[in-house]
Amino acid sequence: MRLVIRVLRQFEGKTRLGPVVWVRSVSDSPPLRSDVNDIKGVKGEQSWLCASSAPVLQTVRGHVEVRENFITEEEENALLIELEPGLKKKRYEFDHWDDAIHGYRETERLQWGSACAALLGRVRAVAFPEGSPLLGPVHVLDLDKAGYIKPHVDSVKFCGSTIAGLSLLSDSVMRLVREENPADWVDLLLSRRSLYILRDEARFKFTHEILKDDDSFFSGQRVPRHRRISVICRNLPV
Repeated sequence: MRLVIRVLRQFEGKTRLGPVVWVRSVSDSPPLRSDVNDIKGVKGEQSWLCASSAPVLQTVRGHVEVRENFITEEEENALLIELEPGLKKKRYEFDHWDDAIHGYRETERLQWGSACAALLGRVRAVAFPEGSPLLGPVHVLDLDKAGYIKPHVDSVKFCGSTIAGLSLLSDSVMRLVREENPADWVDLLLSRRSLYILRDEARFKFTHEILKDDDSFFSGQRVPRHRRISVICRNLPV
């Protein structure tokens, strides 16, 4: 089955971020100032969430979530053992069929070994409402170090209200930008072995992207991007 992402809106060139009200803007060459205390959400969110303004942060609160260290190093290795043989047979592609991704290879997987199946069961249990119809195959996206995901909204024809993804091998920064006002943005720090969840408002009204290595900053701090594998679960539209 082909990747279910459809690009609804692309931004020409680099997204221009407006002035920051609540937190400092993330730019290509951010100043690292020791006299500024960034406020990145409430307690428990500071390590992974920042936004262009307090109202934007309030809009996405409850609709975005990052669970750090959701899986162990051993569980990450178990996933890689299952995934690497198939991925190594594929070449990295730099021309995606809908221009959403640059420098990637991908697959979809329905059958898993017992350990990984249990792990994915945990993902589904925390990410999706009980009884929610789920998209059966799990999407696996392997980004080269030079790869990145452009701003897009996953197709509402194939995907429901929630997207949940495990981040393997590398930290990265996911940027959400409001479709109706590109000055409104949210950055999520996706640490290695974390689980991110996008729901409802963040899912439908914001594009999301994975920043390329050269642009990978979170609240002014450099976040080196290496090869990254994401293991993504989605529910079905209702």
